[in-house]
Amino acid sequence: MRDNGLTFIGNATMLIRYNGFTLLTDPNFLHRGQAAYLGYGLASRRRTDPALEIEDLPTLDAVVLSHLHGDHFDRVARRGLDRDTPIVTTGQAARRLRRRGFRQATGLDTWGQYELRGAGGTLTITATPGRHAPGPAQSLLPPVMGSVLEFCDRDGLMDLRMHISGDTLMDRRLESIPIRFPDIDVGVVHLGGTRLLGLMTVTMDGEQGASWVDLMDPDTVVPVHFDDYTVFKSPLSDFRDHVEQAGLGDRVAYLRRGQTLELSGRRARQRPGE
Repeated sequence: MRDNGLTFIGNATMLIRYNGFTLLTDPNFLHRGQAAYLGYGLASRRRTDPALEIEDLPTLDAVVLSHLHGDHFDRVARRGLDRDTPIVTTGQAARRLRRRGFRQATGLDTWGQYELRGAGGTLTITATPGRHAPGPAQSLLPPVMGSVLEFCDRDGLMDLRMHISGDTLMDRRLESIPIRFPDIDVGVVHLGGTRLLGLMTVTMDGEQGASWVDLMDPDTVVPVHFDDYTVFKSPLSDFRDHVEQAGLGDRVAYLRRGQTLELSGRRARQRPGE
């Protein structure tokens, strides 16, 4: 596994390693055929297997959790993660996780920040807006956050900025993200067009995902969360079609489960003499 890379494990679960930091996102290690529980008696069966097992993970500096749903933090993660691992998430999720013994769970309000320090520099995690359901139905689902990860060198200079959408629909509040955080190097977009009760769409479909890419304008795009569960109704091909129509297809990196995208910081990408 590369020292600096984003490894797609499955669903919204990624292992991110950069500048000495190791992060896990939305830990979901259920296997094909197992059910993820979504609340209110709702469940969805997994169609795929994760590329890694939880016991194969390296030591983690933190978990970044967009929200507390069974396909983002499952019973395997609850049993298998070290209870002292910092978990950066929403306020509601942090309170529930602390009750379950995860003592280092930290809840962030929108634009709240959490900082990690290491030998090579710092990592700042900022919570960004998200909307997990249309209209008043939002109150029926757990609060959700996106996140911006900013890796800075020892001198405090920005070297890599990554934005993870989280489970959100397109919403006007998202317009403030690229204003606060321009020049996004890597954008990770949660797709799937998740439909609950066969009626209510609660994550971006392919068309909304292409609009998200256009709004955030990242150099590189990684789509995740698109075919792992039976509630996903918008296949990756929908996103591919819309992003190609928008003229943005050349910036998308389509990762297979287990595949790693090498992460290159701004200093490494500078040409000699710049």
